[in-house]
Amino acid sequence: MRHWLKAFRLRTLPLAFSSIGMGAILAASQGGFDLKIILLCLATTIVLQILSNLANDYGDTIHGADSVERVGPSRTVQDGQISLPQMKIAIIIACLLSLVLGLILVFSSGLSATAIYVFLGLGLVAIVAAVLYTNGKLPYGYMGLGDISVFVFFGLIGVLGTYYLQTKIVYWDMLLPAISCGLLTVAVLNINNIRDINSDKKAGKFSIPVRIGKSRAIIYHSTLLIIAFVCGAVYMYMHYESLQQLLLLLVVPLLYINGRAISTKPLDQLDPYLKQMALTNIAYVLVFGISLM
Repeated sequence: MRHWLKAFRLRTLPLAFSSIGMGAILAASQGGFDLKIILLCLATTIVLQILSNLANDYGDTIHGADSVERVGPSRTVQDGQISLPQMKIAIIIACLLSLVLGLILVFSSGLSATAIYVFLGLGLVAIVAAVLYTNGKLPYGYMGLGDISVFVFFGLIGVLGTYYLQTKIVYWDMLLPAISCGLLTVAVLNINNIRDINSDKKAGKFSIPVRIGKSRAIIYHSTLLIIAFVCGAVYMYMHYESLQQLLLLLVVPLLYINGRAISTKPLDQLDPYLKQMALTNIAYVLVFGISLM
């Protein structure tokens, strides 16, 4: 069981909490909070995150990105703790569980027929995207498209979809907190890719840092953090009611610590800041919620 918990990469699961949490906060601020829908959204997203992690473990071993030269923590298939056939079965189970949870979520939300078809389509796309990130003949994660996928699913769809499932409506200004969540999640992936830049380059995995180089990837990282905070701050300004909303500034030191570390630490010391960035996502959403309420 220990090996499977390692394969699930529990430290990445806060990313699921942040996007669903932001959607819940926005709905609550509009009087549309639905606990049942939130719990189903959270369960579905967590299983999709685990599916992505398992598929990534499998795919990176097959394609050689997970090797002895890799700087980050070893992976379970790479180490032989879980065999390829075992991981393949686990991926299939996670796909089926994601599908079942998604169906329960959609049909429990009281959506119109059109909305049901849209969300079912999005769910199937999310499952396929989780598997094909590092698998198949043309894994899109090896083409530098992982950032876009993470931004869309953990930002736009995760936040706005959660809000819509509760309220059956969505407003354009909610793009701002959705964008902020998406960019902060991309920042987690970017730290991972900067850390693995050398092994990824040898394996032919052309992540953003491999494509633009470490120096530009650090600038890219700082840009993600700055734009994410600005989007949240602009939303707060647009909905300003009291000085309590200035509490959002509390997240600035956490963002600064992360950005500073990524720009100064050697590659073999970046791993703790991946976890710190994931937890910063949660802190951002919590402070955002307290400020808005």
